[in-house]
Amino acid sequence: MNDKSPCPVALIDDDDDLRAAMAQTLELAGYAVQPFARAAEALAVIDADFPGIVVSDVRMPHMSGIDLFRALHGRDAELPVILVTGHGDVPMAVDALKAGAWDFLTKPFDPDALVASVGRATETRSLVMENRRLRGLLDDGVASPLIGHSPAIERLRAMVDTLAGTNIDILVEGETGTGKELVARMIHQRSRRASGHFVTIACAAVPDAVAETSLHGESMIGRSPIDGRLARAHNGTLFLDDVDQAGAALQAHLIQFLEDRLVRPVGAREPQPVDLRVIGCMTDQGGAAAIQPALLYRLAAVRLHIPPLRERRDDIPLIFAHLLDAAAKRFRRDVPVVSRAVLSHLIEHDWPGNVHELGRFAERLALGLEQQADETGAPLPLGERLDAFERMAIIEAVQATGGDMAQAIARLGLPRKTFYYKVQRLDIDLRKVRQQGAAGD
Repeated sequence: MNDKSPCPVALIDDDDDLRAAMAQTLELAGYAVQPFARAAEALAVIDADFPGIVVSDVRMPHMSGIDLFRALHGRDAELPVILVTGHGDVPMAVDALKAGAWDFLTKPFDPDALVASVGRATETRSLVMENRRLRGLLDDGVASPLIGHSPAIERLRAMVDTLAGTNIDILVEGETGTGKELVARMIHQRSRRASGHFVTIACAAVPDAVAETSLHGESMIGRSPIDGRLARAHNGTLFLDDVDQAGAALQAHLIQFLEDRLVRPVGAREPQPVDLRVIGCMTDQGGAAAIQPALLYRLAAVRLHIPPLRERRDDIPLIFAHLLDAAAKRFRRDVPVVSRAVLSHLIEHDWPGNVHELGRFAERLALGLEQQADETGAPLPLGERLDAFERMAIIEAVQATGGDMAQAIARLGLPRKTFYYKVQRLDIDLRKVRQQGAAGD
């Protein structure tokens, strides 16, 4: 083998000479061997957290290798156990293999066969333990949507907690997909304004012609007044999404509001004071240049920077584990084991789309759309990949149309009968999909 495995090898054999020979073979191959003369001795120290694998003779006094395998399998069904058998024990070893044993070797065996079997087993064990480590971090992790343990994210969490206790306006900066709105919502939810509304203005989508009405609303004589976004955010938080893309008229009205905190409904005689906090967000790639200085200075009492994923690569596997778990639950799938190739991709890729891009990758992996390989290295069958693709397309169409089946069917370009046939064949729970879509809005 080229790389030394971090996994220890528990070696159990009552034959001192054979045990010593096997241990020497494995140690020369780079493994850390823990030898035992009795199965009971090994059983006393190997538990579900054992990071290595087990190689055991079958015929031993007091406790056989088969009994040892059964006991270990009860503690950890994913622990690789390699059995060493004589010719007469092959049927017994085959039964153990069917019950979950990793492999068996028949005496006399080539030392290279032992090294090769141990190499495959330790690689799998290492991957299992890495997946468990990530799951453990998620279970133990930080009670915050900002997942990670890097210094940058620790500082950001501390800043969120500090700012939540103040009433100061904030400008959140970060690349696409870094979670600017998530940070804004966290500040709102942890503040004294949490019982008020979190009102979003998509600044890029507000035309100059309706900027004033959108913000301030309209006083309608003889009819109910139209409340603007500012009135709705009273006692809450106003979130200016992509404020660097706001038009000149919207920016001018925001400058005036930040100066006096008064709502001026169109047609009303008197302005009304409102109590709210303003949090804006912008891209940190020249976004400030597009904001009028008077608005920038009033809004950016504090500028909060969210680092991109490439600046906190150690957090990526943990964030991905969280996203993969969520995607698997959403699509009603088992959480797939993350392969070594996927783990390498997570660290090596720059993720220009940040958490948004990482989330889409997690969804594809949960649905089997990525070119995943099974234990033999073969890709998933084409039929399974096509089913996964159709399932995701239907779910996305239903959620994108707010659960309107007619619109979803039209969006997919399918006959109505074909749509419901596929829904039934792919076991899609439309009621649950609609609920998830509504929760995500």
